[in-house]
Amino acid sequence: MASSLSAVSKFDPKDMEFRYLGPTGLKVSVFSLGGWMTYGKHVTGNPVTECLKAAWEHGINYFDTAESYFKGESEIAMGQAFKELDWPREEYVVSTKIFFGTGRQEPNCRGLSKKHIVEGLKQSLKRLQLDYVDVVFAHRMDPNVPMKEIVEGFTQVIRHLNLAYYWGTSEWTAAQIQEATAIAEKYNLIAPVVEQPQYNMFARERFEDEYAPLYSSLSYGTTIWSPLNYGILTGKYNNGIPDDSRFSRESDFFKDTISRLQGPEGQIKIEKVKKITAIAERLETTMAALALAWCAKNKNVTTVILGATKVEQVIENCKALKVIPKLTNEVMAEIEEILQNKPDIKQAIWTQR
Repeated sequence: MASSLSAVSKFDPKDMEFRYLGPTGLKVSVFSLGGWMTYGKHVTGNPVTECLKAAWEHGINYFDTAESYFKGESEIAMGQAFKELDWPREEYVVSTKIFFGTGRQEPNCRGLSKKHIVEGLKQSLKRLQLDYVDVVFAHRMDPNVPMKEIVEGFTQVIRHLNLAYYWGTSEWTAAQIQEATAIAEKYNLIAPVVEQPQYNMFARERFEDEYAPLYSSLSYGTTIWSPLNYGILTGKYNNGIPDDSRFSRESDFFKDTISRLQGPEGQIKIEKVKKITAIAERLETTMAALALAWCAKNKNVTTVILGATKVEQVIENCKALKVIPKLTNEVMAEIEEILQNKPDIKQAIWTQR
């Protein structure tokens, strides 16, 4: 298992910003690195190790994956990288997600039954070559399993099996999260502390409106995915779909997204990207870095999960850290004027218990 007996720290935080993961005492870097759509399929072996190393050297201490990413191959690739890098286990944070399984046909090898939560996480840890993950997510809500059983399952892996320290949700509704929290309080179980939702300049409604009560009443954390809206916010699709792009490599998976991009809705997005790119150039940065910084500017974002296939991408994305202070109220207002999609916050705010 990846561990080190050395008392000497190998981690240099540089100028990275760290935020508490929701109501916990766990600190994670405001930018993190994930394995979705990259590690285990398109990127394997030494390049994975080099990307993780580059992230670490830029102050990133949090790494995210899931059992379903390339049917477990992402966990295997990242686990091998952790082993090779041999960082002190106490110095980095890892999360994985349970729900979709790895493609096995046996019906209990997916979902959120207590059986799959426990055994699925055990299998994830074998692939990661780790004794525990810091955070385990329910990758989706399972409507076929009683909420009490779900909360009991995650409590078991944390409280009794020591396979994780915290658990969270991914793409759950605010009402489902509140229900899980209420059940945890009623039955002396462990409540979720963090959500992993999509959030970016073009996907804002759920994060800014529906989840608003979670931030105020539960101090709920967030580890956001797709901060570049599948790459659209880099500007790479302004003039079509490049051959080496994610949309080209995964054309079947992104079929509906590509169709929308090529239609009127997508063209409106591209025009907005072009206008915001002019702001990025004025701030002496890239469109991608500006989009990442825009997400991190929101204090309800705990960490922005980056995706990178090359070391150069990791380095470029980390430059967004320098852009955050440049996003003054005036610049943010200028961006809002272009986006024209700020949600009207209408959700009632729950009272702190």
